[in-house]
Amino acid sequence: MNEETKAPAARALADQRWVGGRAARVLLCVSGVSFMIMLDANVVAVSLPAIARGLGSSFADIEWVVSSYLLAFAACLMPMGALADRFGRRRLLLLGLALFTFASLLCGMAPNADALNAARALQGVGAALQLSAALAVLGHEFRGANRARAFAFWGTVIGVAVAVGPLVGGAITASAGWRWVFFINVPIGAGLLALGVSAVEESSDPDAQRMDLAGMVLFGSGLFSLIWGMIDANVDGWGGHATLSRLALGAALLVAYVVAELVQVRPMVDFALFRQRTFLGSSIAMLGFAASAQVMLTYLPLYLQNAFGFGAAAAGLRMMPFALPLFIFPRVAAALATRVSGRGLLTAGLLVTAAGNAVTAWLVLDHAGYLAVAAGMALTGCGAGLLNGETAKVSMSVIPPERAGMASGIGATLRFTGLVTGITALGAVLIDQTRQQFAAGIAAAGTGVPRPHAMVSHIVAGDMAPMLTGLAPSAAQTLQRIARDSFAGGFSTVLAGAAGIALVAALASWALISAVDTSPHTHHHPGSNS
Repeated sequence: MNEETKAPAARALADQRWVGGRAARVLLCVSGVSFMIMLDANVVAVSLPAIARGLGSSFADIEWVVSSYLLAFAACLMPMGALADRFGRRRLLLLGLALFTFASLLCGMAPNADALNAARALQGVGAALQLSAALAVLGHEFRGANRARAFAFWGTVIGVAVAVGPLVGGAITASAGWRWVFFINVPIGAGLLALGVSAVEESSDPDAQRMDLAGMVLFGSGLFSLIWGMIDANVDGWGGHATLSRLALGAALLVAYVVAELVQVRPMVDFALFRQRTFLGSSIAMLGFAASAQVMLTYLPLYLQNAFGFGAAAAGLRMMPFALPLFIFPRVAAALATRVSGRGLLTAGLLVTAAGNAVTAWLVLDHAGYLAVAAGMALTGCGAGLLNGETAKVSMSVIPPERAGMASGIGATLRFTGLVTGITALGAVLIDQTRQQFAAGIAAAGTGVPRPHAMVSHIVAGDMAPMLTGLAPSAAQTLQRIARDSFAGGFSTVLAGAAGIALVAALASWALISAVDTSPHTHHHPGSNS
């Protein structure tokens, strides 16, 4: 075979492989970082009832196990994106990996709920460091058609983490105890550190200037105050002075943050980006995806354990109808992206998510069996799978490569802000509706139970043992039935609310995102050098 014949064959083979060598190791490292973060979130979610029992915690306590992590994560993502642009994405990636791995060790060793929540917050800071830097590395390393392939691969890896997370979490919790769901991150983190050191090259934004310290403080403290108010409202009451004060302070701090960013020469967030309709629409889609689909990774394991009485391992296995589509459908989205615009894919994914949540809500309210509920879970998972990689790809498609750190920080912040506010707001709905239905059920059954309202937090947390102590077997059985029915009614309302969120986000995505900017036939845009 002569050289003229060999060259096209080599080019065809390279195109088929599309990535190799150092770039392949970079893609593996970046995707592995996201895998570890998502694995941790899903492993913890299925272990929440075991954590509540092990530490004697209420629902508010275990809500903080999730929210302290997500809150630190969301509050730090944009600052960390700016840090990555200025001080180097490789440097920040390795620092974040080291911090996340160390915090995971502290989580597994935590002696009480307060120590666990503090370690989870530190873990969230490490996750923000590594994820914002990792996505910026991905956007910088891959351009043109390879960028779409890279983000599709990234989305698929996240889907794998989501798919195996409940299984791993359930199996570890049942066999070794909940502490090992955190210890598992230590060897994974060490391996990714070694890969990052050997593969990732340093990159930064040459135009980056001083840090926006005012923006960091105002955004982080404002978001913390809002979430603190919403979580503790379940105890203090929504009309209580403490709740209203925290919510008002959070709103004021976030308004001050926006003002501070608008007067900055080089702000942490350039709000001019949101004047691009496609970026704004994809941002709303990101929020809707997180608050209507990703939030179910926290609440579905609670439902499966509380309503059906499954153990942690069984609940993890029965999460598969929701989790598997998150692995499969990013590939479907990547195939469709060659024929369908990003606008169409995001809208379709949100509509499917809305339909899945609505169907599941009806089935839960009707006290349907697991197999019927699993069908609704699978439909929601299909919508979430379509959205998983596509939301990030569409938002990055209109951003210049030199602002990759800021863009990835904004996108990831929106995703996790939507997730933490969705968990918090829907958690408040779950507590309120369960409380109302439990009180009504107790009254109708004529079962004398002291302080029924105080029991609801333990019902939702999956720790019903304190409620049943000292009761006659018949009374305990009745109380268990009422508790499970009440939780199912509250969870049905949560699902209906999530369906509404997804529907609103779908309408906004269709109205705002440009079909031309996101067309599969568009070969040049600000986010690409192709």
